[in-house]
Amino acid sequence: MTAVRSAVATPSRLRLALVLGALIALGPLTIDTYLPALPEVGRDLGASGTTVQLTLTGTLVGLALGQIVIGPLSDAYGRRLPLLLGTGLHVLASALVAVAPSIEVLTALRVLQGVGASAGAVIGLAIVRDLFTGRAAATMLSRLMLVMGAAPVLAPTIGAVLLTWVSWRGVFLFLAGYGLVMLAVVTAGLPDTLPVSRRRPARLGATVRTYGMLLRDRTFVGLVLVAGLAMGALFSYVSGAAYVYQQQFGMDQQTFGLAFGAGAIWLVIGTQLNPVLLRYLEPRRVLSGAIAAGVLAGLVMAVLTMTGTGGLPAVLAGVWALLLACGFVMPNAPALALARHGESAGTAAALLGALQFGLGAATSPVVGLLGNDAAALGLSMFGAIALSGLALVLVVRPWTLPDLEDRPARV
Repeated sequence: MTAVRSAVATPSRLRLALVLGALIALGPLTIDTYLPALPEVGRDLGASGTTVQLTLTGTLVGLALGQIVIGPLSDAYGRRLPLLLGTGLHVLASALVAVAPSIEVLTALRVLQGVGASAGAVIGLAIVRDLFTGRAAATMLSRLMLVMGAAPVLAPTIGAVLLTWVSWRGVFLFLAGYGLVMLAVVTAGLPDTLPVSRRRPARLGATVRTYGMLLRDRTFVGLVLVAGLAMGALFSYVSGAAYVYQQQFGMDQQTFGLAFGAGAIWLVIGTQLNPVLLRYLEPRRVLSGAIAAGVLAGLVMAVLTMTGTGGLPAVLAGVWALLLACGFVMPNAPALALARHGESAGTAAALLGALQFGLGAATSPVVGLLGNDAAALGLSMFGAIALSGLALVLVVRPWTLPDLEDRPARV
């Protein structure tokens, strides 16, 4: 396997992390850049806050469904072609969103945007699994999240700045431009990391059997649930933050962008402390500790917000603590899951990503249904991370997992 991997011409680790991080960031950028404009979208298109939040759900649904299709295609045709086609679809959908005449059309086009952005998400993970495993994979995923972590930090701020010059429609023209840049980067500088000899037949039956095999792997499914429910806590914050910060606590669009970005910084801190801990601890131990800390932080946040104690500082502290915990969960759960299925990395990454974003889509409307206030945010984030902890203990049972080998590629 090492000989095959070393035969593939790959960029340096730094360049690879930058390119893959920028590709994976297309999803968070698509989700987050228009967050400061959610109230404006509702006013312009005559839609309620809960209806506007469904445009976010539509994007997450597209991200989930797209990965189910694109992952197996990347196992059959290599990584580059599906990546280019998906990113091209994102560019087209973004341009069409900019002229959407109604909330219904906007929601449908947001689904297509998500499908296009899913190519970078699933193929980025598959490329990491092509080249790394064990602690090396978890470390590379942590580095990717440093790059993609800049997306939620910068995206609402970028959106807020854009909104001082253009309407919410101009935000989507910006996303179309970003997609065009990524098309150029992939075309010029990202080789295909899956040799022809390792590709799998593009047959529906074979794909269904592979998905069936993955779904019968209790540990894999459990790790997917852990990652997906942690993602649900994150998207509860993404969905509700604009309403909590702007409507309940009176922030303007620019201040909201800064506050939202401050939360994402804690997510990045967690991902970058993760490689340090991995020098001394196995990924399963780091994952278990992070989930436990996240459940405790979520419980405290839920109690404080539901009782109205502490005001905005209590909300910020709770969100930051939960996002810090998620920063450790998000690299380690996928690394542990993908380490079990390197022979079908694209399909495994697709199922992982699809269920992550699917669970995110399921949890993101909860904040709106509960009232779009701080109590709703605290309760939904705690519920998601608590369910993630239950999945870890009852399904994964991390104490039964073996230690991982550490086999980096020669890049």
